[in-house]
This record gives sequence, C-alpha cells and structure tokens, in this order.
Amino acid sequence: MLITEKIKTSKIKSNPDNPRIIKDERFKGLVQSIKEFPEMLELRPIVVDKDLMVLGGNMRLKACKELKLKEVYITKAENLTEEQKKEFIIKDNASFGEWDYSQLSEWDNEQLEEWGLDLWQNEDDIETSDSFSLPDGDKEPFQQITITLADAQAEYIKNAIEDIKHTEEFNYIETYGNENSNGNALYLLTTQWGEQRK
Repeated sequence: MLITEKIKTSKIKSNPDNPRIIKDERFKGLVQSIKEFPEMLELRPIVVDKDLMVLGGNMRLKACKELKLKEVYITKAENLTEEQKKEFIIKDNASFGEWDYSQLSEWDNEQLEEWGLDLWQNEDDIETSDSFSLPDGDKEPFQQITITLADAQAEYIKNAIEDIKHTEEFNYIETYGNENSNGNALYLLTTQWGEQRK
C-alpha cells in the first residue's frame, strides 16, 4: 500500500536521468499554477524511490523549489527494480491519447493555457488524422492538424482567429459540419487570403 506523506523539500533529490523538461513560459505557468492551487500537490504527490530520488514530478519539485516551499507531499515507491524505475519515469511522462478539440472549444482558451494545456503544440511535423468518430459513431471527413509555429507567429494567428469570430462573415461561413469554432475561423481566414490572391 502506497502512503502519501509530507517531507522537507530539501530532502528530495532531483533525478538527473529524467528526460522530461519544461522550459521558459511553460515552466513559469507550472510555478504559477502551484502558487494559485497548492492543494494540487497533495492530490498529485511527487513519486520518489527509497532514496528519495524523484521518479515522477521532477518539474513539480523544481517549481516548488522556485516557490521556496519548505515541504511537499511525496509517495514512496520502495520496491521497484532499477528497470521498473526507468519504465516508470518514461510512462509517467508519456502523453497518451489526444484532446478532443471540439469539446475543448467550449472552454476558455486563456484559462486552459494558464492551466498548462498547450493549445498550439510544438511538433516537428504537420500531423493529420484522416477522420475521427462523432458521438453517434458515424465517421466524417475531418482532420486534426498540428503545425509548428514560432511564439510570435502563434500569437498573431490566435489573435486573428479571435478577431474574425466577431465578424459578420463568420456567422455565414460554410462549416461543412465542423463544430470547432477555431477551425472554422482559420478556414475563413485562409479563404479570404485566397480570394485576395486571385
């Protein structure tokens, strides 16, 4: 049985072999998130081995140290083999599944980003999926596209998408059954650009 306990932050050792890092603005967001919602640390304690080396929660520990928190919640995983520890580190940081962006469109984008959800993912390539299931199980020809953008580009595009949603044209755009407002806004921006090029 795993037990959660609170110990001095200084006793916990960061894991130098953990390949998962959060940099710059995303790390600042994590620090701010913990500052605003410290109860999260008890609900999701840092996982350590018997030597108090972090197996899960390296970046949370770093954020706690940044906030100069004297104590944090931990869960000890004492009986893992070295191989299991390595496996845990990767699996704990792996991103399984994907977001349903049509559902997320009902949430406030600014708040989602404050909570650490990267709505504009940084991927090496454009990725598409041919189709996805609708609630009734039917298939439609929808695609999800991930595009790599510089921060300045992403800001510009996000602002343009929000602006075009408040135009008259947005109310009458052909959506082809797409309920994602960001996708429809981007489509409208692109079609307007295409018209100007003619």
